[in-house]
Amino acid sequence: MENPSIPKGTRDFSSIEMNKRNYLIQVIRNKFELFGFSPIETPSFEKISTLMGKYGKEGDYLMFKLLHSGDFLKKGISNFWRRKKEDPDPFNNQELMEHISNKALRYDLTVPFVRYVVMHRNEIFFPFKGYQIQPVWRADKPQKERFREFYQCDADMIGSYSLSSLWQEVEFIQLCDEIFTELNFPIIININHRDILGGLVEISGIENHLWKDFTTSLDKWDKKGRNIVKKEMLRKGISSNSFEKIACFFDMKENFSKKIESLTVALQSSERGKKGIKDLRFIFQKIKNISLKKTKLKWNVSLARGMNYYTGPIFEISPDNNGPCIANSIGGGGRYDQLASFFGMKNFSGVGVSLGLDRIYIAMEKENLFSTISSSPSKVLFINFGDEEVLYAYKMINFLRRKGISTQLYPNAVKINKQFRYANNNHIPFIISIGKNEIEKKKIRVKNLKTRTETEYNNIQEVAHQLMKKNP
Repeated sequence: MENPSIPKGTRDFSSIEMNKRNYLIQVIRNKFELFGFSPIETPSFEKISTLMGKYGKEGDYLMFKLLHSGDFLKKGISNFWRRKKEDPDPFNNQELMEHISNKALRYDLTVPFVRYVVMHRNEIFFPFKGYQIQPVWRADKPQKERFREFYQCDADMIGSYSLSSLWQEVEFIQLCDEIFTELNFPIIININHRDILGGLVEISGIENHLWKDFTTSLDKWDKKGRNIVKKEMLRKGISSNSFEKIACFFDMKENFSKKIESLTVALQSSERGKKGIKDLRFIFQKIKNISLKKTKLKWNVSLARGMNYYTGPIFEISPDNNGPCIANSIGGGGRYDQLASFFGMKNFSGVGVSLGLDRIYIAMEKENLFSTISSSPSKVLFINFGDEEVLYAYKMINFLRRKGISTQLYPNAVKINKQFRYANNNHIPFIISIGKNEIEKKKIRVKNLKTRTETEYNNIQEVAHQLMKKNP
């Protein structure tokens, strides 16, 4: 018999872990709604045509494709070879894929969000603010803190160009600050602008058709370092001379004002670059006048974000723990002005943030920030002394539940020690005993398993009042 197992890159979650994850989701959801975002959901899989070409070559490669149902393989491959038998290069992966698959698990939540908006544009009002908290899948190599199935928490805003404003970026920075302040988790938001990178490409002499290769490689600057990025760019056809012309800007450690001075001079001949500098100056000036609580805003000129659809300001979120800025990213986002045009809706601009639930969870575990989150499935366990006693106690059980106090009844009238052991093993902090003596005296006996103290109460209202205190 085969031992049960799960695919690499996926995980089971215990009830203790789920309590913590649900806490994170609740905080994020509450803040999304506080800022006016409305919930939507999209399917776990989309048409391949919806997803392909939006994430770059690496994204297309890492997408989980779903095979057609039925006896597709024999028929699909047979048809493929029949058409290609005289082709000098018959084994074309893309054409073969069309015969065996036309669907894929979603790679992120942004592209499905825009597809949703385009399909429902006659039913929604613009600018539209929506959020999703759902799993995504990537056929990546499983490794530490990198999974094939993971949750993203996305908030996005989309509207016509006439409705777009850099205040949206300011709002998203404020939103992130609110979320991580609630979680007591200081963060750094590293920000950059794709037009500044475009301006640097212009003055370096890098050819336009190498733009995607340039941004994909540059995105690894903080993770892998200058030398590895240079080798990768040279391999992709970017000249050493072009690289050296602009490499100094990616290592800049100066403050915002010094970077503005240097890049304003360097990009004076690039209209695109000057627009990027103007946008970032606006964002930093406005944020300076807004009180951020747990967030530091930094300009990182090497930040590129690999998704093809970003067009304006972009940002990455990382814990403020003196570690590497981007290598431990827990979220990111930016502006995408052309993504809707892929689906036939022109002149629409979007901006959004994507928070990695799993990355946030792992980072908070490391910092012991879940210490106040209850790990118990219930707050109270009623001891089962038998049918008569349970029937007497059941009104009390229902009363506590109506008050929002999670309450369990042990299912069988087994030995008391076994019932106490169940409560201990499941981290249930309080045990209520209603035996014959308690019924006769009209008392309720409550034991606090943490302090090992026992208290008698005259009625269930007193018990509920005590249990609803923060530290009863």
